[in-house]
Amino acid sequence: MRFILIPLIVSVAMLSACGGSEPHPKAASSAPAVAVQMATVSTQQWPDVYEATGTVRARMATVLSSKLMAYVRQVAVQVGDRVHDGQLLITLDAQDLDTKVSAAEAAEAEVMSAILEADNGVAGAKANLDLAQSTFKRMEELASKKSISNQEFDEASARVKSAQAAYEMARAKRAELDSKRASVQQEIRGAKIMRDYTRISAPFSGVVTAKSVEPGNLAAPGAPLLTIEKEGAYRLEASVDESRLPFVKAGQAVDVALESLDRRFTARVSEIVPSVEAASRAYIVKIDLPAVPNLRSGMFGRAMFPLGSRKVATIPPAAMLEHGQLQSVFVIEDGCARTRLVTTGERRQSAVEVLSGLSEGEKLVSPVPTGLTDGTRVEVRQ
Repeated sequence: MRFILIPLIVSVAMLSACGGSEPHPKAASSAPAVAVQMATVSTQQWPDVYEATGTVRARMATVLSSKLMAYVRQVAVQVGDRVHDGQLLITLDAQDLDTKVSAAEAAEAEVMSAILEADNGVAGAKANLDLAQSTFKRMEELASKKSISNQEFDEASARVKSAQAAYEMARAKRAELDSKRASVQQEIRGAKIMRDYTRISAPFSGVVTAKSVEPGNLAAPGAPLLTIEKEGAYRLEASVDESRLPFVKAGQAVDVALESLDRRFTARVSEIVPSVEAASRAYIVKIDLPAVPNLRSGMFGRAMFPLGSRKVATIPPAAMLEHGQLQSVFVIEDGCARTRLVTTGERRQSAVEVLSGLSEGEKLVSPVPTGLTDGTRVEVRQ
């Protein structure tokens, strides 16, 4: 029994080395140690943020439509075209309206001719009135001297009254023509305004983002024809959970990331929509974006709202190895490098957050030398 125990004790002693799982423990223990550098798992205070996703929208956009029903004669732009303020975009058929304008202008010309004739009538009536009044004054002097009969005096007085009535009538007809002229001019203005509605122009400079009309289509009032967005004025409309409402303020600075452009910058909250969507229990926060090249509405974006700070365990990026979806590190234990799977969180340029797999103060190989394997003897060098 004593001869059996001695070989077992020797075997256990041999398996207790760093390469206990190797088939030749003596050869592994005699291999030279690999020189490595060491890093320690440390804790840091990182800003705690709430990330909300959203969509880039134009701050100023308009849908152009017709104010009258007419056939489309010409469409001068396509989707993606840049337009300037006042540029003619769509022309509608205006034949009927041209006819109305011409008829109203002809009516105005007729009224102007009548006004000229009425002015002559007023002038003639005024001359007759002046003559009658002068004659009456002479008759009045003669009547005071008993040089004329009462009949002659009465006839002179009647002529004054008749001339006065004729003059007032001529003036009334002239005033009536002024009123008619004003009415005709109003008709002309209205007809021209309606005709102007057949020329649809850009209300501001921007980009055509949607088009739903072609020449020959019948444009109906209110039906969308073109959509224009103002360039250089975009915002991120982020959906924020209602529980985060106390942390969001108008004017607040937040970090925004646009992955499609590989850009990250600081922007400000411009508006908080007060209503909450019942389905998602979230509300919309609008964040004004700076002028960024190639920025377009519809892009995906992320907004990071600061919530304070949190304590995190961190390791250097050089200490971590990635194999597909797996992350691992080499932990230094009893002079040997041991593989340890870890779960990581936020990554920064100088540190990686560790969610699980490591404890504060543990020693790691960093950077990891090429060819280092689990169980290799290591020697830490500065």
